[in-house]
Amino acid sequence: MSRVHDLIYNTFFKRNSAFVATCFVGAFAFQISFDLGTTAWWDYHNRGKQWKDLRAKYIQAGDSAEE
Repeated sequence: MSRVHDLIYNTFFKRNSAFVATCFVGAFAFQISFDLGTTAWWDYHNRGKQWKDLRAKYIQAGDSAEE
């Protein structure tokens, strides 16, 4: 177990540049995953109420009214 900790420490935390890079990559990955997760949750809980769900219905209604 100590070897794993040493490997992680030497790879990601020993040098300041590696530590900062690890922080930036971790924050970027978290941002993307959080954004995708919250967007999926929002779309799931609001399906049928959003423009992307209703657009075809209103475009078809508009086309038939013009004729």
